[in-house]
Amino acid sequence: MKIAMLARNPRLYSHQRLVEAAEARGHTLDIINTLRCTMNITSHRPSILYNGETLTGYDAVIPRIGASITHYGLAVLRQFEMMGVWPLNESVAIGRSRDKLRSMQIFAKHGLGLPVTAFAHDPKQTDEVLKIVGGAPAVIKLLEGTQGIGVVLGETEKSAKSVVEAFRGANVNILVQEFIKEAGSTDIRIFVIGGKVQAAMMRTGAAGDFRSNLHRGGSAKQVKITPEERSTAVRAAKVMGLNVAGVDILRSNHGPVIMEVNSSPGLEGIENTTGKDIAGLIIEFIETHAKAGKTKTRGQG
Repeated sequence: MKIAMLARNPRLYSHQRLVEAAEARGHTLDIINTLRCTMNITSHRPSILYNGETLTGYDAVIPRIGASITHYGLAVLRQFEMMGVWPLNESVAIGRSRDKLRSMQIFAKHGLGLPVTAFAHDPKQTDEVLKIVGGAPAVIKLLEGTQGIGVVLGETEKSAKSVVEAFRGANVNILVQEFIKEAGSTDIRIFVIGGKVQAAMMRTGAAGDFRSNLHRGGSAKQVKITPEERSTAVRAAKVMGLNVAGVDILRSNHGPVIMEVNSSPGLEGIENTTGKDIAGLIIEFIETHAKAGKTKTRGQG
């Protein structure tokens, strides 16, 4: 097979592992810098130019689109879909997962466990927002934040109100969520491929940091998840429409609650922690499912 991967940094662990796994199985995997793609949008022969040449002959595309270029990256991915190239994760599904508010609303619609979450436009509604989530401490999140960036803990009513008003005063969209104290600065990353849980790890935040992201100095260990946690992760990936997803959950007193679903989850932490060949499992899934033109959206939506 000939596989394209939309990614800007070929040196990242995740990208190198996917190349290795593809080549080990006799495939070709080309890393394509998303921002260097030029799209020719026509009715009957849509195409993509890359470094002056037309991209042709690809059986599948792996989107590894950074959050900072989501809009352009999804446009390029839709163009591949219009050309009949099978996407590992479809553009519409990635768009859902990148929009924290939209994804939370979808999870709520399907009855999945969530922290109590509030969203408002007017900074004058801060008291109302904090009341919804049970007051301080409260977690304030930028809608566009990733890897723990743009996530702040308001430990007191005064500090939470100041953070909310500062963000909204700067015209930045945020979510405010209840703080799950019993999680103890840990979360669980569950890796789902093709509707099946393939690996899970518990992440613990660095000393003094309630965020558990490994990029922020956290640590990880393998963990055995409960049947309810497994079901929650699988359902979360399914309602997002993602074939591959990293589902982040917290263990609360009322069961697992979803914090986020990542459409381009990193492989380094999960592979090193669990010893599983996640990159190989992804390539195997592509081998089984990639067929020309087999995409639900065909670039629409």
